[in-house]
Amino acid sequence: MSPRPWLRLVLAVSLDGRLAPPSGGAAQLGGRGDRQVLEEALAWADGCLIGAGTLRQHGDTCLIHRPQLLEARLGSCRSPQPIAVVVSRQGLLDPCLPFFDQPLERWLLQAGPLRASGVRAGFSRLLRLEAWPESLEALQRLGLERLVLLGGAELASALLAEQLVDELQLTVCPVLLGGPHGWVPWAASIPPQNWDLLEQRPLGEGELLLRYRRVRHQDR
Repeated sequence: MSPRPWLRLVLAVSLDGRLAPPSGGAAQLGGRGDRQVLEEALAWADGCLIGAGTLRQHGDTCLIHRPQLLEARLGSCRSPQPIAVVVSRQGLLDPCLPFFDQPLERWLLQAGPLRASGVRAGFSRLLRLEAWPESLEALQRLGLERLVLLGGAELASALLAEQLVDELQLTVCPVLLGGPHGWVPWAASIPPQNWDLLEQRPLGEGELLLRYRRVRHQDR
């Protein structure tokens, strides 16, 4: 067994690799097909990683709604929704965000000093963000074997730079956006990596699902 969770990055991107229009803001790219494969990824996962900045922009996180996916999770003695693990430097999140009313368990992975009480309002578990390999191993020890990474770009690039993303699930949407908001920031220092294509699937409305697995040295 791997010493850390399997990590799948799930994003909807434009034809030119952007997450959002030049003005920024919450990305609203994917259509119905993207929503379907997103829910399938969430149903596969034990937990999802989401950056605090992305959470502030959207206000909430994605949930599984399809009855058959919820039934399958319950049938395998899993919670209806994967645990939401918010990654934050200081843990400063507005308690009025709709996220805190969503029906799911919330953990906080915080880089800054932790409270002496060990918890923050709205979260059932508070963890210290150390180096990423050690933090992922800690999540696995707590039962999170499969993680979906929902962004944002800064968090994704940090994990890609350390070659900790095992799988890419990209929905390519038929739009050009331009601007600076690429799914990998231009200044990100990411080493060359090879990826194997696992799946390509038309999703309707001009969208295309592409799923890749990172090639590790032992796979060659």
